[in-house]
Parts: sequence; C-alpha cells; structure tokens
Amino acid sequence: MTTKEKLLGLFEANKGIYFSGEEIARTLCVSRAAVWKAVKALRQEGYAIDAVTNKGYCLSEKTDILSPQGIRKYLKPAYQAMELTVLPAAGSTNALLREKANQGCPEGYTVLSNEQTEGRGRYGRTFYSPGDTGIYMSILLRPLRYSAQQAVRLTAVAAVAMCEAIEAVSGETAQIKWVNDIFVRGKKVCGILTEGSVGLESGALEYAVLGAGVNVYPPKEGFPQELEAIAGTVFDSPRDDMKNRLAGEFINRFMDCYTAPDQTGYIEKYRSRSLVIGKSITVFSGSQPRSAYTYGIDDACRLLVRYDNGETESLSYGEIGIRV
Repeated sequence: MTTKEKLLGLFEANKGIYFSGEEIARTLCVSRAAVWKAVKALRQEGYAIDAVTNKGYCLSEKTDILSPQGIRKYLKPAYQAMELTVLPAAGSTNALLREKANQGCPEGYTVLSNEQTEGRGRYGRTFYSPGDTGIYMSILLRPLRYSAQQAVRLTAVAAVAMCEAIEAVSGETAQIKWVNDIFVRGKKVCGILTEGSVGLESGALEYAVLGAGVNVYPPKEGFPQELEAIAGTVFDSPRDDMKNRLAGEFINRFMDCYTAPDQTGYIEKYRSRSLVIGKSITVFSGSQPRSAYTYGIDDACRLLVRYDNGETESLSYGEIGIRV
C-alpha cells in the first residue's frame, strides 16, 4: 500500500479531525516529505484537504469522492476483506470484471468507477454513465450449484439490496420495475445487469458478474434528451460522502442476502417493492407487443401476466412497458 493510500485511509476514518505532519509521519512510519507529497497528490485528485498552522492537515467532511478507503469504513466486519478497486473511468466495469474473473480473481472482487465510457444495459443497449455524478460498480460472484436460469435470483437480490440501500441513505421510497430497474419518485435511478459464464458440461454458472449503475446526482449538463422523461436521480444535489456510503450500504445488504443459508426471504421484499403488480402493461417478448395485466411474481421471480384474450404466461425474461 502506498503512502497516499495509507494517508487517505487515515483521513477517511477521521474526517474533520486535524493531524500534524509529525503525527501522520509517525503513524504511517514515513518521512514528513513523504506526507507532504501524499497530501499534494490527494489534492490533485480532488480531495479537499485543509492545512492550518499549528493544527496540521484535515480532510473536509464535505468530500464526496469514491475510494476503497471511503467505502470500507461503511462495510460490516464480514466484508472488510473484499478487494475493492476504484477507477476514475472505465469502459465497462462488467467487461473489466469478466476479464478478472477469467484470470481467477476470487469471489467478492469489486470494481467501481466514477465514469463509464462504454456502459452497457440489457440487450446490449448503452447505459449513460457520466463522470462524478453516479456509482458504476460490479461484483464478482462464484455461486455454487447455480444454473443459468437461477442467475435471475442474483439480479432480484441486488434489486432489493439497492432499494434498501437507497431508502437507508435518502429516506425515499424505491420500487422495482421487473426485472432490473430501480425507480424513485417515478423515474429510473438504477439499472442492474447480471452476466456470467456457464460450464458447457455441467450447465452450472462458473461465475457471475453483478453490475449496478446508480444515478446519485443530476449530470452537470443534464440527461440526454432521449432520457429526460425516464431518468432520475437519488438526490437533487450533492451530499457529504454519499457515494461511499451508498456503495457500502449496497454491498452490505447484497452480501448479507447472498451469503445467507436461506435466501428465500428476498422474494417477498421483491414483490412488496414491485412497480408493476396490479398494472396494465405491454409485453415486448415476441414479434408483436401484447397488452396484459400483471397479477403477481412467483418464487422464481417470473412475472405472471394475463393477456387480453385470457391467456396467462410466466415470463422469465423479456421487456415490458407500463401503460399509464
């Protein structure tokens, strides 16, 4: 670990508290010159570090920059050992993590980025991922005895975890549009994408990459015109250390459910937050859109629909639109 990383860990754990250069040097077992260089490097990365004569250095409590050190202080003891990598920008965190998975990285390896230049959603669509206003993250999972069909369970667990995390930090009500979109105040604030590799002989998942993109704050230039009507944000303006806190809350809640001996509890939470049960929808799973009514979600997270002609179907995948 570099001096800069050690110093950021000290600052993140003690926001608003001043440390003299001598105290920092002694704590980190480095020279005063190394402390000064580390402070300078952090400032260049955007960290607001105050320096006051006879008091020393202090990281501002208003700092809101994603970092492994910043996230880790919100993680439960059980997840402190998870390897976290935070990048200023990435093409796609899911694509990057798939490379890491194929290289043998362990379960729990997590990549986060402040921006994605090639963010992807379902069906290969572009996922708008501007810099500094969102959280774009992917977690590597190596579940035992999961079939490809069971992978939807991971998406559902993540959707519940993200709703709970958003509600915990914002006080807002978060809802799920089947199967992977999170809505707050009637607009989409998060998309979840689970990808994986399946063994040809076993038919079981070798690994899964769980990706989540969250619009935490409004983009500086606003959303593109084609997204204005649907895209929203968790907050209207920046909050102190919110991105680290939200990331930590999500990891805690997702891993709690994912590692639990009995994972069945998530499905009731998923149903209770459904944005579509009891609604008229349009189903886009075939060549022609079909009007339907949603009457439930089963234990396999399939959407239960009744078409206008009375036929019923359990949808495992596909796309729907809610008719207002």
